[in-house]
Amino acid sequence: MWAKKIFLCCAILTFFSCAELQQVVNTLPNQTGSDMNPTMIANGLRQALDLGIDKQVTKLTKKDGFYKNPLVKILLPPELQKVDQGLRDIGLGSLADEGIKALNRAAEDAVKEATPIFVSAVKEITFVDAKNILLGPDNAATHYLEQRTSTALYSKFEPVIKNSFSRVGADQIWTSIITKYNSIPFVTKANPNLTDYVTTEALQGVYKMISVEEKDIRNNISARTTALLRQVFALQD
Repeated sequence: MWAKKIFLCCAILTFFSCAELQQVVNTLPNQTGSDMNPTMIANGLRQALDLGIDKQVTKLTKKDGFYKNPLVKILLPPELQKVDQGLRDIGLGSLADEGIKALNRAAEDAVKEATPIFVSAVKEITFVDAKNILLGPDNAATHYLEQRTSTALYSKFEPVIKNSFSRVGADQIWTSIITKYNSIPFVTKANPNLTDYVTTEALQGVYKMISVEEKDIRNNISARTTALLRQVFALQD
């Protein structure tokens, strides 16, 4: 369900201008043979958007929303793989595990607080090529959304991630991890920018889940849970 919401999140939000929506929708082929009109298509996209925001992105904000989701789980950046292995080599595997969990907790916390920002940014999108998005590839809407929101969303997510690190204790955990690692003889000292890394990974996690849902609604008729969604997406079948 949330799939439709989110996929359409990008599509409908891009339709935010009624004038543009009217102009573009008029060019859509009536593949279903139904009396579809711009209002119906707009309402269908809004319906999918509501479902996606309310249920889809929300999943990432729950405990283990990132940590136990293999599609978006945040692992250590390449430059810290040596830290992870070094700690495990000296019997501190549990500390390394806590470090990874802390990164994911920060992302879960941040997405929760940043969801309204995400929705607001998406609603600012204008889009005059609705036909190409609706009739495009499986990730057309997600790709369009990412291209036009990633920079703005990063600037909004980054301070939330930074605050989340303090709130979930990730900063303290990683200070302890880096300190212990740097105390190991002959290792190259580590000091990565984890705020930047987790911010980027959190954003990619959101886009990943949008893409998964977009693909589902495009290819799985049973995922179109209302008559309106079935009518709207029949145009791209």
